[in-house]
Amino acid sequence: MSALRFIHGIVCHSWHRLSFMASSAWHHLQPPNVQLKRLADPAPARLRQLEKLPVKNMTQSVHNSCGLAASHASPAGVAHEDSSDRHDASKDQYDAVLLVSFGGPEGPDDVEPFLLNVTAGRNIPSERLAAVAEQYQHFGGVSPINEQCRRLQAALTQKMADAGCELPVYWGNRNWTPFLTDTVAEMTEAGHRRALAVVTSAYSSYSGCRQYREDIAAARAAVGDGAVVIDKVRAYYDHPGFVLPFADAVTTARQRLDQQFQNAAHLVFTAHSIPEAMATACDYEQQLAETARLVAQRAGFASWTMAWQSRSGPPSVPWLEPDIGDCLEQLSHDRGIKAVVLAPIGFVTDHMEVMWDLDVVAASVASGLGMLLVRAETPGTRPDDRFVDMWVELINERLTPGVPRRALGSFGVRPDVCPEGCCQFR
Repeated sequence: MSALRFIHGIVCHSWHRLSFMASSAWHHLQPPNVQLKRLADPAPARLRQLEKLPVKNMTQSVHNSCGLAASHASPAGVAHEDSSDRHDASKDQYDAVLLVSFGGPEGPDDVEPFLLNVTAGRNIPSERLAAVAEQYQHFGGVSPINEQCRRLQAALTQKMADAGCELPVYWGNRNWTPFLTDTVAEMTEAGHRRALAVVTSAYSSYSGCRQYREDIAAARAAVGDGAVVIDKVRAYYDHPGFVLPFADAVTTARQRLDQQFQNAAHLVFTAHSIPEAMATACDYEQQLAETARLVAQRAGFASWTMAWQSRSGPPSVPWLEPDIGDCLEQLSHDRGIKAVVLAPIGFVTDHMEVMWDLDVVAASVASGLGMLLVRAETPGTRPDDRFVDMWVELINERLTPGVPRRALGSFGVRPDVCPEGCCQFR
């Protein structure tokens, strides 16, 4: 692994283990009148049939469900989310939606305090933090993730309103303003009793699911008695609203290559690497492999490679491999690959890890190899209309007991509530 990628991993490890709380002002956005364009659907017949499984008209279904009591149906043997409180939370109606994300600096002056917060308690040398800070300064000290969340919040608010369900959509971050604790406090002060959370992570793992649930529990504990109860929607890695936009983005990226390279281009998927010990405690690798298979099939690729990025920690601790840079070198040297389509399916938006690790570092590796490299856009970046529709659909699943639930692939629909003890990592 290159020194540059190792330095980057110092801060990227925060995606897995670190969180903090601090005070901030809560951001509330008025939804604009957004018209999001749906991309053409080139799906193979079998996947198109799966995409169009019989589902109630979403506008009518969501409209009818607003005001229904919270649904708690879950498979036998599956533990319910922690909803302990002074009152019987199970009798409350869902009255709000919460978008939960990671957060990032929004200007040069934010970078140092952001990194200090992310790495708190890890005794990272100041010179290493300065090297990581340069990555953010490369983009003007601004991580794109907060602005992407503003767009997601606005689009989801508008979609909900268009469907006749005007639940307010709040937004709180794990690691930067608006902080999750402040948002939960604001929701509680506004009188909300029970909310549904959507997160900017599609997969099951400690950092991608369980830690967000722990963050929510910690925020509620900080707020104290009477804090709004918050349930998280299910994982959506194999939902049509995630798979299909990614597949179309892969097709679009491939078409940016010169015609002579398109047919021979190799598809490489990337996701955030995690320690092998963490991977054995969850379905992260299996879910990524299934999403990759579905996206590759739809985009017309007969074969593909899975690579990893943004690892950190000492070399003595094994993480999932190969690293994307090593993967590109192997594809070039061993197989003579001249063009690669890169698809970061482990991510929901084009945030700093995508922009730096792939658009800067991986692109530099590819250039040094004489390899053409194009990257697919993630579905939550603009965002894609179908991605936001999916979030509305996942919310409606909890508002409307018995509504049909969609999932592509062979794993079936994930439960609303994770099994007790899943994805633990200590």
